[in-house]
Amino acid sequence: MAVDIVYETPGATTDDEAGIAGGWLPGQLSERGRQDARELGERRRTDGLNAIFCSDLPQVVETVEIAFPLRELPVHFDTRLRECDHGRFNGAPVAEIAELRLRHLDEPFPHGQSYRQVVEQFAGFLRDISAAWNGTRVLVVAHASNRWALEHLLNGRDLAELLTAPDGWRPGWSYRLPSDWSRRDFQPARKQPGRPARGDR
Repeated sequence: MAVDIVYETPGATTDDEAGIAGGWLPGQLSERGRQDARELGERRRTDGLNAIFCSDLPQVVETVEIAFPLRELPVHFDTRLRECDHGRFNGAPVAEIAELRLRHLDEPFPHGQSYRQVVEQFAGFLRDISAAWNGTRVLVVAHASNRWALEHLLNGRDLAELLTAPDGWRPGWSYRLPSDWSRRDFQPARKQPGRPARGDR
């Protein structure tokens, strides 16, 4: 058995529309972002989900509240699903953060995190849901850096490649978390030569 993960990102924020990378700042959904949230709810309302796991940052909380106003499913807020903490660069222009990503693959942003730390904390989240939610289908609503962690851990994609690839937003991604993940050492899956990994753009 396994955990089927449906991955979605939050609705657009006013910071997104202004070209600002919010990081850990409390972003607020724009009108387009609220529409994004309503569309997420429509996509997933009859998707056979058993639970929702999401970042506790305000734009994600608001997205989930709009998408699932009746709270038919259990919702679990988890700090391990936050965007990478850019430290003193929280709120910097998106273009500036894009230029800094590779530098902070392993070295934390000043007063913040590295992308490798995001991967490590996301691996802990995966171990927890593998142990407790085996055989279910769950929705994860989180940020770009968390999805890069998923691609790295489950599909074996190079983290540096993910940090520099063009943004490929789409309405949801699907992953399968092996049932033995909770017993594994922290080792990302290996991508088979010549075979595209699931979820590659």
